[in-house]
Amino acid sequence: MIQVFVTGGTFDKEYNFLTGELYFKDTHLQNMFQRGRCTLDIDVKTLMMVDSLEMTQADREIIVHQCKSSPHQYIVITHGTDTMSVTAKVLAEAKILDKTIVLTGAMIPYAFGSSSDGFFNLGSSIAFAQTLSAGVYISMNGRYFDWDNVKKNTINGFFETLA
Repeated sequence: MIQVFVTGGTFDKEYNFLTGELYFKDTHLQNMFQRGRCTLDIDVKTLMMVDSLEMTQADREIIVHQCKSSPHQYIVITHGTDTMSVTAKVLAEAKILDKTIVLTGAMIPYAFGSSSDGFFNLGSSIAFAQTLSAGVYISMNGRYFDWDNVKKNTINGFFETLA
């Protein structure tokens, strides 16, 4: 079984057509797995629905606790892209040695339809979680990165290695 933890981020944002604001309602993950015809045994659990710029250290400790407590070896975390690497560092420093943890997100909300990268990033992260060795990774744009060798390029909107 694969454990999927939802923390919010652009991935799950909705668009208010009247005000033009983005907001959280519910996660789209179950719908995404159904639309993707996923046949894997997946347990989706919402931990929080926050923009990663508003995520606190207490929020990150909840994520660490849930990862440590999960009986599953493979864990995917949906997360906002702005501070994804901060959470990845906290998870790596927690030394959860027996699990493969992959953080992923989206630059465009899933609710925006076919223009969203969320569907692709979710599928990639599920595949990477099952194939990578134990450790903490970030999966974006069809690639995976070690937690300590990745940055978000805020000019082009892609993730890339530090070097």
